[in-house]
Amino acid sequence: MKASQELFELVQHQLNQFGDCPNIRNLVVYLAISSNTKKTSLVVLGSWPPQHNSLPTLEDDPSLQILEPCRLWLPLRRQHLFLGVLRAEIGTLPWSTSLTTRLQSCAYSLTEALFLELERQQLQEELSKVHQQAQLLVHQLRNPLTALRTFSQLLLKRLEPGNGNRALVKGMLVEQQQLNRYVEAIDRLGRTNLVISSSPAIETPLLLPPALMPHNATGLKNVLTPLIERAKATATLQKRYWQGPETIPVWYGNENAVLEILANLLENAFRYCPPKQPIGLYIEKKENLDEWMFCVWDGGPSIPISERESIFQKGKRGSSSINHDGTGFGLALAQDLAHQLCGRLELSCPPAEIHKSLPTEGNAFCLFLPCN
Repeated sequence: MKASQELFELVQHQLNQFGDCPNIRNLVVYLAISSNTKKTSLVVLGSWPPQHNSLPTLEDDPSLQILEPCRLWLPLRRQHLFLGVLRAEIGTLPWSTSLTTRLQSCAYSLTEALFLELERQQLQEELSKVHQQAQLLVHQLRNPLTALRTFSQLLLKRLEPGNGNRALVKGMLVEQQQLNRYVEAIDRLGRTNLVISSSPAIETPLLLPPALMPHNATGLKNVLTPLIERAKATATLQKRYWQGPETIPVWYGNENAVLEILANLLENAFRYCPPKQPIGLYIEKKENLDEWMFCVWDGGPSIPISERESIFQKGKRGSSSINHDGTGFGLALAQDLAHQLCGRLELSCPPAEIHKSLPTEGNAFCLFLPCN
C-alpha cells in the first residue's frame, strides 16, 4: 500500500493530539509494506514530535529490538490484516491508565484509517481495470458493427422492393444502430469523473436514458415494425403462436425509448414463458385516460401474487427465472425508463383482464404512455 497525502495528514493530526502529554518522549507510526519476497517491512509513516530527518525503518534500528519498560508497541491489525504498528515512549514510569487508554484509542483510529485507505486503493485499481477493459471492448466492437451495417446495406440493395425479407434486413439495421448506442454509452462510462459530495447521489436508470436515444423522425411504426418482425421470427423458431398488434399508433415522443422497453419485455416473454405457450403484443388506446397501452402478454403460468411487486425491484427475480440466465435488472430499469417518458409499467394477470380476446392464464406487462 502506498500512503496518500491525505493519509499522511491524518496520521500527523492523530499524533499531534498528544502534545498535551509532557511525559511522552516520542510517538512513531510504522506502515507495513509487503515486498515480492513476502517479507514485510515497517516504514515510518508519521512521528511526534515531527522529525526533520527521515527516521529509519524498524529493521534498520537495532536499538528498537531491545525490550524497554518505557516503550509500548501497539499493533495496527484488522482481522487477519497486519497494517502497521504504533510505537510510544515515555520519559518516566509508570504508564498511566488514562494515557494507555488514549494510545489504544489512537491505535484503533489509525487502524481504521489504514484499512480504509487500503480498501480505497484496491477499489480504485479494480475500477481502473474495468475502465480499461471497457475501452478495449468498445474498440473491438466498433469494427464488426460497422461491417454488419455495410453487409446489411449491400444485402438490402440486392433485394427487390417487394421482397418479404427486406423487413428483416431493415430490422438488422435498426438493431445495429441500437448496438452502436450501447457501445457509445459504454465508452462514456470510463470518461466520467467521480465527484465526492455530501449531497445524496441521484439514482439514475442503467438503461440508455432518453439523451442517448434521439427522437426518431420516421415515427413509432417504423421503429416497432422491425421489433415485431423479429418477435414473429423468434416465435416461428420456437414453434409457438405469435399475435401481433392490429395497428401501431401515431405517437409523438421518444420512440427509441419505447422500443427499448418493449424489446426488454418481449425478450423476457420468450425467455421465461414455457415452450408452445402463446406470446403477443397488444396495443389499445384508453380513451377515458387519454393514453396508449402497449401490452406484452404470454399464456404461460401466472406470476405468483407474492412476487408481482418484488420483480420490479432491482436485482429481484421471480421463481420462474431460477433456471434461466439473467440479472434481475430488466423490469426495474424498464419501469424507470417508463417514468422518464411520463408513463408507467404495470403487470396484469391474466391477460384477459386487459382484453377478453387474450388468454385467461398468463401475464401481461403493460406500458402506459400519454397520448400527447
